[in-house]
Amino acid sequence: MTKQKTSERIKMLSIMAMLTALAVVADYYLRIPNIGGFLTYEPKDVIISIAAFIYNPIAGLIISLVTCLAEIPISKTGPIGLLMNFLSSATFVGVASVIYYRKKTILRAVIGLIAGSLAMVAVMLLWNYIMTPIYMGVSRELVVGMMPTLLLPFNAIKAGLNSALVLLIYKPLVTALRKSKLIPIRDSNDNENKRLNTIIVAVVSALAVATMILVLLIFAKII
Repeated sequence: MTKQKTSERIKMLSIMAMLTALAVVADYYLRIPNIGGFLTYEPKDVIISIAAFIYNPIAGLIISLVTCLAEIPISKTGPIGLLMNFLSSATFVGVASVIYYRKKTILRAVIGLIAGSLAMVAVMLLWNYIMTPIYMGVSRELVVGMMPTLLLPFNAIKAGLNSALVLLIYKPLVTALRKSKLIPIRDSNDNENKRLNTIIVAVVSALAVATMILVLLIFAKII
């Protein structure tokens, strides 16, 4: 590895660490808890999405996981909350950044964020149907009744607000980082793009398979 590549790798890791720290700070100090009794809004996905847009979707997924793990000391929802938070962030960030990463334009960013929002809302409705009865000890019929009045509006507003904040913050931040020579001006090469997209597709496919298995188990009344 040349000195230039080593320097670029160190810069990348430094910026990723900084953005991870900012995501954790946003998670800890800018959260709005107890929405509807058990939901929490925090803007960490804004920072994570910016990191994924700057680098790649894998970076976004890594920061999503690290941020969710860092939330454990203040979380009251345990492993279920950790899983739900990661699924929410990973879906929103993963879908949005995969679309944007293929061709970095403002139109692709908007399309990616809309797609990420829709995917996140759909995934969270399904996983709330699966996990909320286990976590809260209520019937699935009650959870279904909460979907149009609480779960759907909450996730839609959360995704829409985060998307708007990404569009507002991303360009000025990236411009400043590029002027400071902390991030490269050129995107990664096509081979790297293809490799990363293949990994993302595999992760999303595994998540889809796990989700469908759980749904089948529910309908079979095994869990």
